[in-house]
Amino acid sequence: MFNLRNISRILVALVFIFSGFVKGVDPLGTAYRIEDYFIAYGMDWANPMSLFLSIFLCTLEFTLGVSLLLNLRIKLISWPLLLMMIFFTILTFFDAIYDPVPDCGCFGDALKLTNWETFYKNIVLIILVGIIFFYRKKSHSMFLPRIDHIAIAVIFTGFAIFSVYQYRHLPLIDFLGWKKGTDLLPDNPGKAKIYLTYRNKITREEKEYLSPDYPWNDSTWVAQWEFMDQRIDDSGVIKGHSLQIFNYEGNDYTETFINHPGYQFLVASYSLKDASRKGFEKIDKLFGDISSDGHSLIVLTGSLLEEIESYRQGLHPDLEFYQADDIELKMMIRANPGLMLLKDGVVLGKWHYRDLPDYQDLKKEFPDM
Repeated sequence: MFNLRNISRILVALVFIFSGFVKGVDPLGTAYRIEDYFIAYGMDWANPMSLFLSIFLCTLEFTLGVSLLLNLRIKLISWPLLLMMIFFTILTFFDAIYDPVPDCGCFGDALKLTNWETFYKNIVLIILVGIIFFYRKKSHSMFLPRIDHIAIAVIFTGFAIFSVYQYRHLPLIDFLGWKKGTDLLPDNPGKAKIYLTYRNKITREEKEYLSPDYPWNDSTWVAQWEFMDQRIDDSGVIKGHSLQIFNYEGNDYTETFINHPGYQFLVASYSLKDASRKGFEKIDKLFGDISSDGHSLIVLTGSLLEEIESYRQGLHPDLEFYQADDIELKMMIRANPGLMLLKDGVVLGKWHYRDLPDYQDLKKEFPDM
């Protein structure tokens, strides 16, 4: 039983440490997932608590994991450990059945699981946690209880500070599809396949052809077969991004800016109503330096035209605003506003509005700018 108890303890500890860290390193992303749950269960009023809950739950999860690994106060921590697993196992069971939220985010953006995979994972974990709880009185720390309490408090406080720092800046590790170094224009993107379905006018037989490999230039065939339907298979297409950029007349400018030769600055603000005004004032100053050197900087936002016209008062009159999906903007950069630098479709850098670089420093980092 000693081996079973310790194997269970170590396995659960490693899962909790990993899960707590990858969510705690991106607390804003975790807060978005919590908001998804609040909305799905009709608790929109609780959205303002999502960031606090994100940091608290990730910190608690990480602390429980480290405490388990170091064998600190097992009799004490086994209670919140069991209660957490019971709650989240029930929650993920309803997720798997009803699918209110397609991605629970139990491992943040580092590892994606379906709702059923998450539920099965929790079933395994709750069995292991049950073993830890059942044998909790047989676990003994190598330290005095006072030392254990101090260690747990230090771990909790330290990780909470770490997570708050990640929120106030950008994540230390970027698990998103817009991370630095990402090529948004893959060399071999592939092509979508178009399948056409034709039906024989006499036998009513139907055949599917991969376009353009069908006998369209055979007059006899054309006379006997009639077009019925088509389907598109884009599973082989490599998509570098899902962003779409529109002006307020509805014209698509995505390729213009993503494929822009040379340097392209993008400012992402999913909601101007919630954006930092001081952040935009810094960007406004940076825009003046950038545009004077002939480089392009645009703002992408999910806000309506009326909000833009109101918000841009006092900003540079040449600063251009375009519309994009607010969810995609949240995925681009965990800041409101945040700055991104592209060159020939490659992400060169990302900055939180608190950490915006000076233009002269940018020119030192990128000498050909």
